[in-house]
Amino acid sequence: MPVEPNGVVWPGGQVIIDGGRIVAVGPAGAPPLPGDVVIDATGMVVLPGFVNAHTHAAMTLMRGLAEDMTLMPWLEKIWQVEARLTGDDVYWGTLLAGVEMLASGITTFADQYFFCDDVARAVRDLGMRASISRGLIGTGPDPAASLREGAAFFERWHKAAGGRITAMLGPHAPYTCPPDFIAQVVAAAKVLNAPLHIHLSETREEVDESLRVYGVSPIERMANEGLFEQPVLAAHCVHLVGHDLDILAQVRGGVAHNPVSNLKLACGVAPVTDMLARKVNVGLGTDGAASAGTLDMFAAMRQAAFLAKNRNGDPTALPVATVLEMATLGGARAAGLGDEIGSLVPGKRADVIIVDLHRPHTMPLHDVLAAVVYSARPGDVKTVIVDGEVVYAGGRPVRVDPQMAAEQAEFRARRLVAGQ
Repeated sequence: MPVEPNGVVWPGGQVIIDGGRIVAVGPAGAPPLPGDVVIDATGMVVLPGFVNAHTHAAMTLMRGLAEDMTLMPWLEKIWQVEARLTGDDVYWGTLLAGVEMLASGITTFADQYFFCDDVARAVRDLGMRASISRGLIGTGPDPAASLREGAAFFERWHKAAGGRITAMLGPHAPYTCPPDFIAQVVAAAKVLNAPLHIHLSETREEVDESLRVYGVSPIERMANEGLFEQPVLAAHCVHLVGHDLDILAQVRGGVAHNPVSNLKLACGVAPVTDMLARKVNVGLGTDGAASAGTLDMFAAMRQAAFLAKNRNGDPTALPVATVLEMATLGGARAAGLGDEIGSLVPGKRADVIIVDLHRPHTMPLHDVLAAVVYSARPGDVKTVIVDGEVVYAGGRPVRVDPQMAAEQAEFRARRLVAGQ
């Protein structure tokens, strides 16, 4: 299932990889040459790795900590714990997240967090691909220092680990970034030629407050303040008013739709079909495990489809091929990586997953696309390849010890909650 062209399935197909790139895709052709490594995927489906277009990986450490709360009280509780984080905490939290994401077929994630050097170390060790941004809060004790840290991280890590790690600047949200700080972030992004990763219009309260204080929506405010002069990965975009859709249609980058997190926090339902109709690029994200519960891309695909169908009162809304494209190529484009990953196309990086569909919950296979989007789950992922290297096989990551990641994360989470 190459994703490009959309909806195409080649029964009995093959993917040929050489030097970390895809060199051929399509119906089975020439037999392998001596010395070739062959992965027999008979009875399985081969597709591009999923791209988690928005998350906070190390927040695995806070999974289950703040439940059944609205966004702002939830954030306040999480921020109290995050104030005690160390770089080693973030490393182990990200490593645990990576183990979970690989099991869900996620090869790439867009992360916004703190201690980004440690996030990058975990990505490097896992063998995954990531776009990483330091979260920038303009209302904090030293906004200028955080911006310097974000810019320095960009210069150290952008295109590192053989190109598997890229970087962005990450202004957290309009309600934590006043106009003067946004102006500084945009100026820095232009100097670095850096994309931006921001939360936008996540709740009705956020939009109402922006209208009250600034007279425009958060999205229109960011447009007025020059944010969209750079490529932007905009997380959420649940509540659109006024000219918001017109603005998003011009954005280089795209929107990260996070249906599970939005449902759990009762933030609302993003108008995804309206965005797609206006040619807005939309990817899928899990958000962090603290707000979504899991980092499960199969759950995100199902929820995205079901929400769109019910919001529109139309079961034909957001069909399976479109949802799969959002989970792969849409996310890749939103993260600025659409030319390199997101589909099985000769010349692109070899980020490939193999999913076993001969399972009780996916059989019989009347529709392979529907089986992946509506029926499959993380335990069905058998092999994950990033940059031509097998990094997950037989239910385990290849490069790291999942038990050690779990034990370290558990120990550090208990210490953080205890305030030590």
